[in-house]
Amino acid sequence: MPRIAFLVTSARAIDLKESAAHPTGYWAEEALKSYERFVNAGFNVVVLTPDGRRPVPDPYGLEAIFHYPDVDRDYFASVYRTFHRDPDDIRITLHHSTEQELVAARRIAQRLVATGKTASEAHDLLSKAAKIAWRQKRLLSEVMLTEGLHGDLPALAIQGAVQELKQAAQALADERRAKLEAIHGFSHPVALSSLSDAQMAEFDALFVPGGHGPMVDLPDNPDLRRLLGILYKQDKVIASLCHGPAMLLSAPDRDDGQWLFEGYRFTAYTNDEEDQNRIGKLGMFWYLADALQNAGGIFDDAPYAWASHVVVDRNLITGQNPNSTEATADAVIKALNAVRSPVRAPAMA
Repeated sequence: MPRIAFLVTSARAIDLKESAAHPTGYWAEEALKSYERFVNAGFNVVVLTPDGRRPVPDPYGLEAIFHYPDVDRDYFASVYRTFHRDPDDIRITLHHSTEQELVAARRIAQRLVATGKTASEAHDLLSKAAKIAWRQKRLLSEVMLTEGLHGDLPALAIQGAVQELKQAAQALADERRAKLEAIHGFSHPVALSSLSDAQMAEFDALFVPGGHGPMVDLPDNPDLRRLLGILYKQDKVIASLCHGPAMLLSAPDRDDGQWLFEGYRFTAYTNDEEDQNRIGKLGMFWYLADALQNAGGIFDDAPYAWASHVVVDRNLITGQNPNSTEATADAVIKALNAVRSPVRAPAMA
């Protein structure tokens, strides 16, 4: 059974230019979805923090805007694809994908169908309204009602759909918080600092979820430096997501004096994504993508912000942002299953 060192930040605050000791932690959705995927794959997942302190979820990451149900996200995607055919056409921002009412499109469509519209007619109305709302950063409900795109649906019905979505998102955020609190490892993590080199060598992989916390306690960590060096020499999987790649800044130098991951392709939270989120807008003292490139890595990001993007280079697996969570975890599972079940050459006749 593959054994994963699931390293979670235990940082609780980050200093920003406009907010000293700003609350932070790990990103709940990234941690929970990855953890559950690994457990469901049959892996032994050991939750660690650098110092053994209980990790805390970033309060920003538990806001409802980051927990829309997948069925609503998928319908929203089908709507914006009708006018967003090329990444260069429209600049996707965090505001587009979280803070507007666009994700309520599926629930509005249901109400339109209930009043006699076909599914195709409802989708067409919403696509036209969403295009205006997207480009002008207006609320979807306001656009539908003022631009004649309501399909005879009363304002209360449209606003009710939006409120229904918000309630579903808050319920999902609360559910994820409760699940994390119920996982023993998150309440009683193992201290990375307590592990010997021999114990570190027993892991088959390292995985680090994001949140801004990793930028606080994972760079230049001596125990993480030991772990990375040990796993690297054994060609074991080293994976991280979003701000998690900050842990790579603890990697030791090779014998030739170069950084351990010199010349590796990787991805991480981009500068553009950083500048769009509420924490980044308070002023970062340094950018993760820049620091990793300056260390010697080759940055490989998606064509546009917030797209799911995973980079695999040898034993290093990295994911760009929260939307890359499932794909990153699946890449780790694939890599570990390949090690567990190596392809054997056919027997000679």
